[in-house]
Amino acid sequence: MDKKNALRAGAVAAGTTLMMLLMSSPALALTRDDGDDPAPGLSVAQTLGLYVGLPILLFLVIAGLVMVLDKSKKKA
Repeated sequence: MDKKNALRAGAVAAGTTLMMLLMSSPALALTRDDGDDPAPGLSVAQTLGLYVGLPILLFLVIAGLVMVLDKSKKKA
């Protein structure tokens, strides 16, 4: 009985996914909307700085503040 329910759930999930894929319209990314004003693209260095360097820097600043402002007594 458990195998039958699993098969039924899989069929419903697959059917739902298939219907959503078939009924959805394309993104139409090439069609510009009124008032659309895209910005110029980022260079490789700017992209790496924004998505890699900045999060690492932010992590280091937060970790440094936590270590400096730590009020607990050391047991060493």
